[in-house]
Amino acid sequence: MLGSARRWIPFFQNLLDLLYPRSCLQCNASIENERSKVPEAVPVQAIENFCASCWSGIRRLEGPRCPVCAVPFPSGAALLHSPDHHCGECREDPPDFSRAITPFAYEGALAKAIQAFKYNKQNRLAAPLARLLQSDLKAQEIDRVTAIPLHPRRLRSREFNQSLLLAKQLSRFLSLPLLIDAMSRVRETPPQVGLSKKERKRNIHQAFAVNDPALIQGRRILLIDDVYTTGATLREGAKTLIRAGAKEVVVAALARML
Repeated sequence: MLGSARRWIPFFQNLLDLLYPRSCLQCNASIENERSKVPEAVPVQAIENFCASCWSGIRRLEGPRCPVCAVPFPSGAALLHSPDHHCGECREDPPDFSRAITPFAYEGALAKAIQAFKYNKQNRLAAPLARLLQSDLKAQEIDRVTAIPLHPRRLRSREFNQSLLLAKQLSRFLSLPLLIDAMSRVRETPPQVGLSKKERKRNIHQAFAVNDPALIQGRRILLIDDVYTTGATLREGAKTLIRAGAKEVVVAALARML
């Protein structure tokens, strides 16, 4: 019965597209009949909000980057003589995470998708957005997946934690256990948007706590957030996990603010 009903879904979806044409959030082009043009690697859910051209054009960050925080270097000169050359910030103030994974630039269709996901409650974007990160995480040695937590008041206002939704999808794709309540946000902080790097670091200082250290002690933890801006939030989250006994913390974000 369920299989029979599912066969009608494409028909009704095409009918809705005909009656109420949708536009790409990035280029405003009609998304009508875009499903037939979608490359196999592009999840269908993304096409509900973006045309295939914009979604498949998401820019992957290439070129030399810091092996720890993944910040792009202006050139590869430093890596010619020292393949493990760290950026100035990682040398002067090493983070508690072992490495950061930030494969895409925060721009274009990806920026629009994250904004729609985060602020417009487009929760169905969680799966296609997580798929973008999946291939970069497969090779990582990870035991558990968790996410940057929201303060309870912010969570009530937003109704969901976008980073946790991403972490949930990634745990499923990677077949790894998800730690839903590994950390909590014990101090309500103003939004990081608009703050300088120094202000962000001060704003997020001691904002997290580990709820049950037994869940993370001796484990290699993958810590998920949506956007890497200055790294202050993920640095503080990693520090909290390491101090509670995590063996290693790898951090990952969908996009990097350049």
